[in-house]
Amino acid sequence: MSWSIPIGTIAGTVVRVHLTFLILLAWIGIAGYAAGGSAEALASLTFVVLLFACVVAHEFGHIFAARRYGIRTPDVTLLPIGGVANLERIPEKPSEELVVALAGPAVNLAIGIILMLAMGSVTDLSHLAHIENAGASLVARLAAANLFLAVFNMIPAFPMDGGRVLRALLASRMGYARATATAASVGQGVAYLLGFLGLFFNPLLIFIAIFVYLAATAEAQDVALRDATRGLPVASAMITKFESLLPNATVDRAVDELIRTSQKEFPVVDGAGRLRGLITREAMVAALREGGGTTPVIEVMIEIPVVHCRAPLQAALQRLRTEQAPALGVVDDDERLVGLVTPENVGEMMLIRSVRPERQLPRAA
Repeated sequence: MSWSIPIGTIAGTVVRVHLTFLILLAWIGIAGYAAGGSAEALASLTFVVLLFACVVAHEFGHIFAARRYGIRTPDVTLLPIGGVANLERIPEKPSEELVVALAGPAVNLAIGIILMLAMGSVTDLSHLAHIENAGASLVARLAAANLFLAVFNMIPAFPMDGGRVLRALLASRMGYARATATAASVGQGVAYLLGFLGLFFNPLLIFIAIFVYLAATAEAQDVALRDATRGLPVASAMITKFESLLPNATVDRAVDELIRTSQKEFPVVDGAGRLRGLITREAMVAALREGGGTTPVIEVMIEIPVVHCRAPLQAALQRLRTEQAPALGVVDDDERLVGLVTPENVGEMMLIRSVRPERQLPRAA
């Protein structure tokens, strides 16, 4: 995730802190100092840092559970809204996803109970009502926060763990894609409810509602894409009619092609038809601003990932996403460029399949 800083590695997973989280800490420190001086600022910062240590523990609950099923997690990032564990994939077996989803809230529940035992107040829950009181016991506030996190994360809506629990339970009775669509619909309903409550109680609920709605929609679209592309080769979704440029072509020539065609980027290929790179519209504009109209495109192009035309489309799209490339170059057995895959043409393929699901695309040989 961009704008994040690695702060360490735990059990092979890099822990990153997003810059917005550091801004949150600064804001909390300033607000605490304004309210009660350096002592309250220190108390507020201590609580937030310990709370996010519990969030990290929550994420490692997911990470260690996922490792049981051979799923690696390269990194986890701390954001102001919580933590995001970058699992290589989401387990599609309902039983596995259920275990992975429940592992995070279980960690918070365990921490909350342990802290309550430390206070000696397992039966007296009145201490837990002071989570927002900076003068209350730090242990009591952390216990309350962990119990809240455990309950909040079980709301049946993506991206909360409860949404994944609901999908896992539904997927044991129906297909994974259909279970995701149903769970996403439930999550969108929860978002509407949170937004409605936010109008009358806490405006913060409106922002949470927007986040939940977008996350539910994105999850449904992502799973629908994976389901639609399962078993398909890259060749079934690539662009085959496009203009290309030779390495010694100038930026001015690229601009002429940009105006003449509907392409936004152009592959740069050598005389043998092998891909050298890609020149984007943004690179053309930047070169023109610097007076580089006569600059060869090979000097301003970028490198892009290359895949074979018979490679699995699912893996190619995952690579397109993780490397944040504007396009994938598709090559044949002789490593000659035969096509391009862009987010736009994949979206068009999904649109057509949603309107005409009976349309068959060529599958891998």
